Amino acid sequence: MKKKKLIYDTYEKPPLKEWIILSLQHVFAMFGATILVPILVNKAAGAEIMSVPLALICSGVGTIIYIICTNGKSPVYLGSSFAFIAPIASVYLKDGVSGFATGIISVGLVYILFSLLVRFFGNDWIKKLLPPIVTGPMIIIIGLSLAPNAINQIGLSDGIIEWKSLFVATISFLMTSLVAIYGKGFIKVIPFLFGIIVGYYLSVCLGLVDFTNVNNSSFFAIPKLLLPFKDYSFSMVGLLTMLPIAIVSISEHIGDHMALSSIIDKDLIKDPGLDKTLLGDGLATTFAGLIGGPANTTYGENTSVVGMSKVASVWVIGLAAVISILLAFFGKVTALFQTIPDEVLGGVSLLLYGFISVNGLKVLIENRVDFSKIRNVIIASTMLILGLGGAVITIYTKNLSISLTGISLAAIVGILLNILLKDKEKTI
Repeated sequence: MKKKKLIYDTYEKPPLKEWIILSLQHVFAMFGATILVPILVNKAAGAEIMSVPLALICSGVGTIIYIICTNGKSPVYLGSSFAFIAPIASVYLKDGVSGFATGIISVGLVYILFSLLVRFFGNDWIKKLLPPIVTGPMIIIIGLSLAPNAINQIGLSDGIIEWKSLFVATISFLMTSLVAIYGKGFIKVIPFLFGIIVGYYLSVCLGLVDFTNVNNSSFFAIPKLLLPFKDYSFSMVGLLTMLPIAIVSISEHIGDHMALSSIIDKDLIKDPGLDKTLLGDGLATTFAGLIGGPANTTYGENTSVVGMSKVASVWVIGLAAVISILLAFFGKVTALFQTIPDEVLGGVSLLLYGFISVNGLKVLIENRVDFSKIRNVIIASTMLILGLGGAVITIYTKNLSISLTGISLAAIVGILLNILLKDKEKTI
């Protein structure tokens, strides 16, 4: 008899206790990155243009939209995308709220357009446009580009080591890793939740947690939403500046679904189909833009949770989305989550972000991309250097300027090289 690969399959609902705990694990997995996006955007823009509660609402509602569009066949969680941090801040400085809101809406509409094209013309054209030699390096870039965030959170970026910070981060990382490898029974399926809880408790004991904001916050608070035509209007600057990021997001979308397909042993590109997954992601991102929230993307962190826990139940993903929405309305709970020290998030993220990059390697390996061919080496190496080297190209026109940053530039160049460099079967 073939050994069951998953503890819970996509349609299987765990018992109530496990269901809640497994869902909380997904909440914790996405939480650090999702709340970090509005925080980093606000710092870069020099103004409070996004809020943590709004990011949680966009993440939860977006995930539910995705589940509906895919008929519950794909255990994907949507969260705030890091690829949009710099573009959002840049567009805001040029054209205010209208700029970034229009930009995010336009990216979502591109997703929807791609989903319609896939539905009517099939997947072949998009597979040729975004083959594994392009999507693999893109996932690696996305994962490795997040590495500085984990390093900064741990406190290893400036050469000055604070022993408490390093100790908490190390324990959080080790607890997560050890539980994932050596845990038995149900403990084995909650490594990230276990690591965060242990790290947080240790942080409290060492005096690293400040509860001031928790004490000063209200129990119930309604997040502030932006309304189209009232708080913002159409912006051509936002449209043209943000559109290239759709390429990055679509590459990440396909790569994450390919990686998740290998984890759960089901081809999600065929069933529910790339058209439905792109539609779900596109509607979720459009919704986020309409209310002024950060753009959504398939979360590699939560894909990692599925891979390590072997739990692919969409019931778990759905409950995590509901919890995310509810958390946005509880001021003290949101404030409590925000007290999780960077050291704890950094220690766990060290594993999570690395897992994203490794998924990119898996895409290359499982699709048997031949790196004895010079063509493939050129495409991958060029993308990696552009994506991780901080390359920026700015195109100036009469009334505006459009900047392509490392990640989007790497995606565009990778696609062009894949089209222009014909496969001559030459090897090295």
